[in-house]
Amino acid sequence: MLVAGPAAATPDPGDAAPAQEAVSSQEAAEARAAIQSGEIPGVDEIVHSSNIEHLANVPKDALKSLNSDLAFQGKYAFAGNYDGFRIYDISDPKAPKTVAQVLCPGSQNDISVSGNLVFLSTDSSRSDNSCASTTQPASVKESWEGMKIFDISDITNPKYVAAVETNCGSHTHTIVPKGKNVYIYVSSYSPNAAFPDCQPPHDGISVIKVPRKAPEQAAVVNFPVLFPGEGPDGGGNPGAPTNPGVSKTTGCHDITVLPSQDLAAGACMGDGILFDIKDPEHPRVLDQVEDNVNFAFWHSATFNQKANKVVFTDELGGGGAATCNAAVGPNRGADGIYDIVGKGDQRKLVFRSYFKIPRHQADTENCVAHNGSLIPVKGKDLMVQAWYQGGVSVWDFTDSSAPKEIAYFERGPLSATTMATGGSWSAYYYNGYIYSNDIAKGFDVLKLSDRRTDPAKRIRMDELNVQSQPDYFDDF
Repeated sequence: MLVAGPAAATPDPGDAAPAQEAVSSQEAAEARAAIQSGEIPGVDEIVHSSNIEHLANVPKDALKSLNSDLAFQGKYAFAGNYDGFRIYDISDPKAPKTVAQVLCPGSQNDISVSGNLVFLSTDSSRSDNSCASTTQPASVKESWEGMKIFDISDITNPKYVAAVETNCGSHTHTIVPKGKNVYIYVSSYSPNAAFPDCQPPHDGISVIKVPRKAPEQAAVVNFPVLFPGEGPDGGGNPGAPTNPGVSKTTGCHDITVLPSQDLAAGACMGDGILFDIKDPEHPRVLDQVEDNVNFAFWHSATFNQKANKVVFTDELGGGGAATCNAAVGPNRGADGIYDIVGKGDQRKLVFRSYFKIPRHQADTENCVAHNGSLIPVKGKDLMVQAWYQGGVSVWDFTDSSAPKEIAYFERGPLSATTMATGGSWSAYYYNGYIYSNDIAKGFDVLKLSDRRTDPAKRIRMDELNVQSQPDYFDDF
């Protein structure tokens, strides 16, 4: 194991785990009663459906902050953490081994890998672009946020080779490999007139071009405006008070591309969009939808294999609230399933139904729809998905109007008396296994054994960045 990066690196306070918050005495009593009755698992107790086996857990080590997203290449898993990233050898899924840990603080450290390059998002204002940076207000012009690029030619010793500053930082990013280049779509939001490098309106995405053989030449090549509009606030969903409880659109949270179809789906705060990426430097919006009844914050997107459906997630409460309970109900903090109808530039998104895990969680558990991936089975639309402390859910949306859960894995609450942030940030299917990055508990490996999903075990990938969806069956 190698811990890389200067030891002087200092995490931004905004990047650290939120402090535990006391819930009301009534909520705490209800949580304890639910545990005692068996309605929910006990604190840290692991429960799962009979078709899932928990193979391994690797606790956090040198990187103490929140675990975030995952990417895969060959026998390696790349795990983001607000303090940097960690590389695992998963050639034996029952016993993952740490290959390297890189200390490089900056939320969220959203991560992707392509060839010899690793890409890392920084969405917190830092003193400079180094891995030894310290926190510095975004109101200071010299502060830095954006993309970092590492060379992993030596997997045990990643080298930091380039940085690109982007407006409003990089909350998440999505790579679009194109031959000798890798394009990066950078999602960021929440501009402020007091921030020199994050001015309103901010109704687009930064597009970075990275030459594979010269990543130090990476640069922003365009900032396409996806929500054109008049006035200082631009276009997109106006949010409250026009639409109470809905986020105003001031950028995108996450984008998923389907390169084989030249398509992308954007989850953009108050809007969901479908766009054409045939020219990756100049994406074109095909359709834009809103849900001002049940969606508070459009968070992420997943295409099905046939590219005739998109699953959007609603991150009600921002990932820090208890929304998997009877009070919130089944249609909020959930997935929204949309069919893609029509052809070419006339394609439209048409809503079909919502999906939410059917197990209520305690009021001390942050729980809401989060990151997931397809499970590649021909003729079926199957997905594994993280729900923070709601755990990992496997579900079937082959019938867009009647989705159903077919497997699950979860831990009981981190606490029965306080709201403590934890649970699965990302749960992805890769080469026969489910890998989950738990914010608090570390890296989990799950084995799914079910006749409905077993055919996926024959699909082998050389690389997987879930937000850059492969055509699984052409690759096979």
